[in-house]
Amino acid sequence: MRVAIDTEPGGTTPNEDWVAATSSLAIVLDGVSTAGLATGCRHGVPWYVARLGSRLVKALADSNESLVEGLATALEEVAALHPECDLANPGTPSATVAVLRQRDALLDHLVLADSPIVLEGDQGFTVITDLRVDDVLPELREEVEQYETHTQEHREALQRFVTAQRQTRNTPNGYWVAAGSPTAAAHAIVGSTAAQDVRSAAVLSDGVSRLVTEYDMATWPEVFGTLREGGPRALIHRVREVEATDPTGIRWPRYKSGDDASVAFCEWASSGPH
Repeated sequence: MRVAIDTEPGGTTPNEDWVAATSSLAIVLDGVSTAGLATGCRHGVPWYVARLGSRLVKALADSNESLVEGLATALEEVAALHPECDLANPGTPSATVAVLRQRDALLDHLVLADSPIVLEGDQGFTVITDLRVDDVLPELREEVEQYETHTQEHREALQRFVTAQRQTRNTPNGYWVAAGSPTAAAHAIVGSTAAQDVRSAAVLSDGVSRLVTEYDMATWPEVFGTLREGGPRALIHRVREVEATDPTGIRWPRYKSGDDASVAFCEWASSGPH
């Protein structure tokens, strides 16, 4: 399994994505925006995703460890790093998780929230994602999207949305992300695919996948063509080109002009992984 990775912040603020890979593992974390609101934690989202990611890589190096168990272990270890912070705060630093791991004749996957994994096989493309977050507070989401980015109205609407959204985070009636408690791991979407059925795969943050899912400016075959020709950097560059044509979110309403973008592109021989 050959993996190429890249990540880029969406603007001038620190990158809240995190990506890493080994010869059998690809991980993308997308830190959840705080919208400038208090979190009860003095460390911040970049600190959180870096420590969660490194501990997840360590936990999943053992192929006998399930992806759910590995995530729960990593969450518990990170929580132990900052016990002085209020980890019960609904705004405590959190992240989406997308993991693809090769284990003998299988490719195991785990997704928690909306960072997708896309598998390319002989029969086409399979998108594995967790879109429960899209069902939360649609009326407040629409309020945010009616304003251009970088306006005071947009900022205030986004803070109202995030404040309300936090109350549903990691609850049975809301959606699940990696945060202060290891219990969220049990709510991830997991599964396995026969390795011989997969030719390549992409693990993405939604700052990249929106090129297809929200902007409708590429198809998955085109995305994978870009990845094969120019790698993750070329794909992120394409996203930025598209966003530059709509800098204030008129054509494509969104939370920010450019989101952090991360890619892990996995390739095997034409006969599939072995």
